[in-house]
Amino acid sequence: MKEITADSLLMQMRAMSARAQGAALRETIATPVAGAEFSTLLRTAVDRVNDTQQAATRLATAFETGAGNVDLADVMIAMQKASLSFQAASQVRNRLVSAYQEIMSMPI
Repeated sequence: MKEITADSLLMQMRAMSARAQGAALRETIATPVAGAEFSTLLRTAVDRVNDTQQAATRLATAFETGAGNVDLADVMIAMQKASLSFQAASQVRNRLVSAYQEIMSMPI
C-alpha cells in the first residue's frame, strides 16, 4: 500500500466530491418522457435514490470488512453520491408538498 498524506487525501476528496455532486444531481433528476405518468416518474426517481444508497452501503461494508478490491476513494464517492441524491429527492418532496398545500388552500 502506498503512503497517503493528509493533504493529498483532502485534495482528492474535494475533487471527487465536486465531480460526484454534478453526477449525482444528473442521475437523480428524471427526464420527462412523453406519455409517462407522474407516479411512474416519481417511483423511478425514488428507486434510483434507493439504489444509490444501497450501493454506497455495500461498498462501505466491503471496505470495513477488508475486501481487497475496494478503495476508500470509491467508498467516499459512493457515499457522496448517495447523500446528494437523497438531498435532491428531499428538496423535490418539499416542493411537491408545498405545491399541494398551496393548491388545497385555493378557494373553489
